[in-house]
Amino acid sequence: MSGSGSNAEKVLDFHKKASGKWLPSVIITDAPEKSRAAEIATKYNLPLVELSIREFYRQHGEDKISLASENGRHIRELWTDALREKIAPFNIDFGILAGFMPLSNITGDFPCLNVHPGDLTVEHDGRRIFVGLHAVPTELAIINDFKTIRSSVIIAQPYTGKGGEMDSGPILGISPEMELDLQGFNHAQLLDIYNKRPARKPVGGWNDALSQIASANQERLKEKGDWIVFPQVVNDFAAGKFALEDGKLYFKKENEWMKVNTIEYR
Repeated sequence: MSGSGSNAEKVLDFHKKASGKWLPSVIITDAPEKSRAAEIATKYNLPLVELSIREFYRQHGEDKISLASENGRHIRELWTDALREKIAPFNIDFGILAGFMPLSNITGDFPCLNVHPGDLTVEHDGRRIFVGLHAVPTELAIINDFKTIRSSVIIAQPYTGKGGEMDSGPILGISPEMELDLQGFNHAQLLDIYNKRPARKPVGGWNDALSQIASANQERLKEKGDWIVFPQVVNDFAAGKFALEDGKLYFKKENEWMKVNTIEYR
């Protein structure tokens, strides 16, 4: 986790309530300076591993946490290696990315489940439309005139530098649809705002009506999407209800394996 840890708390609370088929072993954070990781580790009586990615980059001569340069990518791999050493004693079977922000090839070491604020089942010409970080998927849904959005839970993929790969993994589950609230604007007005943006994104973000509306809807989606689908998928994954064969996803229901695109959770 990197921030408030609300998704981590929901997953841990569900585990406790549902007597989950897994045991939480450690809370890991890349942002001990600003996250609630220490508080949550104490609350649930779990060990804590802290490895500040910001401080790590500074120690290696970079003020900016970035993968844009060759040196930035090299530092990211060094940081990932350091994280591997710290978590090795816990013998982790799978990871839960509960708002864990850094792209990291730790996802190649064991399965890492990630909740994504967009419906990754939606494709155009074979490509997933609603990819990206933060409120980007919600903004894309708005400008493409979608009326609803969902959260998706995927197995996050390793990062190799080509972009978009982290969101390309199997979609284990999706949440119910949540209606978009355009806050009195219509699609044409918001599309006009989008089309009038300069080519280069300003420092600090767009800070326009479209950006604010997308962020507000993404925040609503946590409760209406993330907190519904993520804990249930984690439990079913740990219980061995998912399988992959020849790139196809299967789900086990009443001791029968069914080939599925994903599972909708309620």
